[in-house]
Amino acid sequence: MAVNIRPLHDRVVARRIEPEEEVRGGIIIPDTAKEKPQEAEIIAVGPGKIGEDGKRAPMDVKPGDRVLIGKYSGSEVKIGDDELVILREDEVLAVIQ
Repeated sequence: MAVNIRPLHDRVVARRIEPEEEVRGGIIIPDTAKEKPQEAEIIAVGPGKIGEDGKRAPMDVKPGDRVLIGKYSGSEVKIGDDELVILREDEVLAVIQ
């Protein structure tokens, strides 16, 4: 990946991870009918949100983490050939260990 992007505040940049495609009974489901994957890999992380006390809160996720995100959370952007999702840290549901 040759994308050089730096999210601001408490935002993260993630790439959705496509699940392995299973073909049952020879039926191929078109891309437009498929559900969006909920698993993603964190590509970049912002510095963190500044609280009311003026201190920056550290981020819980880091680049390379595999996470679960909502199907329709964040903003989808296309940079070059990469389709990425920019979302706030609180939209990340869980980190996959």
